[in-house]
Amino acid sequence: MNFKKINAQDISFFEKNFPNRCFYDADSIKEYGHDETEDLNFPPDVVLKPENTLEVSEIMKYCFENNICVTPAGARTGLSGGMLPIFGGVLLSMEKFNKILDIDEKNHQVTTEPGVITQVLQNTVKEKGLFYPPDPASKGSCFIGGNVSENSGGPKAVKYGVTKDYVLNLEIVLPNGEIMWTGANVIKNATGYNLTQLITGSEGTLAIITKIVLRLIPHPTQDLLMLVPFYDAQKACEAVAAIFQAGITPSGLEFMERDAILWTLPYEPETVIEVKDSHQAHLLIEVDGFDQEVLMKECEKIMDVLANFDTYEILFAENQAQKDQLWKLRRKVGEAVKSHSIYKEEDTVVPRFALPKCLEAVKTIGAKYGFKSVCYGHAGDGNLHVNIIKGDLSDDFWDNELSKAIAEIFVEVIKMGGTISGEHGIGLVQKPYMPLAFSEVQLNLMREIKKVFDTKGILNPGKIF
Repeated sequence: MNFKKINAQDISFFEKNFPNRCFYDADSIKEYGHDETEDLNFPPDVVLKPENTLEVSEIMKYCFENNICVTPAGARTGLSGGMLPIFGGVLLSMEKFNKILDIDEKNHQVTTEPGVITQVLQNTVKEKGLFYPPDPASKGSCFIGGNVSENSGGPKAVKYGVTKDYVLNLEIVLPNGEIMWTGANVIKNATGYNLTQLITGSEGTLAIITKIVLRLIPHPTQDLLMLVPFYDAQKACEAVAAIFQAGITPSGLEFMERDAILWTLPYEPETVIEVKDSHQAHLLIEVDGFDQEVLMKECEKIMDVLANFDTYEILFAENQAQKDQLWKLRRKVGEAVKSHSIYKEEDTVVPRFALPKCLEAVKTIGAKYGFKSVCYGHAGDGNLHVNIIKGDLSDDFWDNELSKAIAEIFVEVIKMGGTISGEHGIGLVQKPYMPLAFSEVQLNLMREIKKVFDTKGILNPGKIF
């Protein structure tokens, strides 16, 4: 792509219009050149930190007129390279958009800027008795704007859905600097094309989000949590579908392979869990609601289902502290795996009943190519995170052969009715596999949509396609 290289005149413009919020020193451009995707780093030419929508518009107008590429960034916790400025240019950080603007208790809505940390948003509305369910593992550090851009999910998605199910309306800035709202602050909207849902999950390639209106629901007052050890990982996956077939919809149903727990426990010394040599996987199962008696009956039904499987002694969390410890353990798995070895994480998703077959395919392909994988994820919605461990594998295999194995995994996943990303997005690292999931007709439709929004292709270039 033929973008203009930023020069001294451009820097002068940015410094004049965004004093103390324009950075191009070596430390800044290195820091803002990466997210949590492997060890990739693509330094931008300049980092800008606008404070309001008009400033974003001003930046985009200037860059559009001068053919300068712009990469929007949030908290940089992504795992698909979605915010990596691979062509340099401007890194547009939304970190100063960090205000919750309004909580509408009458209509169960919240209006927020995109730089608010997801957990902060959740805790703030919880004080009003309201609930924003999507809760990615990085909820303590990721931004709500990034969640919208990636259509994030998390453990609660199994019962409550993902980010797109809560986004009502968005204020956006188009690549040419125009400002607009995408919809209306209503639950039902059959007025024209749904631009709100189009922007949600578009990974910052169509527009920059500057305000978000989310719907909320009443916050559950009760929850129960159990940890179930299995002697066979595929049987643990089979139990997932069986629980739903019994008429239970848990608020969380997480799968953790043996090494996922063993590698994470050292980072959570307060969490005491017995992992026997024969334990191959665990399910973390939560039910929530407003009536403790109802939840106890649901747990009894779950126990009846699990009685048909070969499990070890089930651990029931006795208090809130123990619940927090178990959830913290689950949320730390990705971080623990990353600290253990160089790895690649694939974000497969299949229909729930196909989860055992998906796990089997991953292990079979791993044996064929000689790599080890550590698997965990949101089993309740068929979302399996496959962490491929480099270990002693050669650099040549890692750089040149592993992609063939990943493609084989994705082919099998698609045969099962699944797809190549459940919640991490496509970004940079997954885009070579898009032709596996989509026909050329489908991909061209997406490319044409991109061109309508971004006629010069300056916004987050090189992603998805």
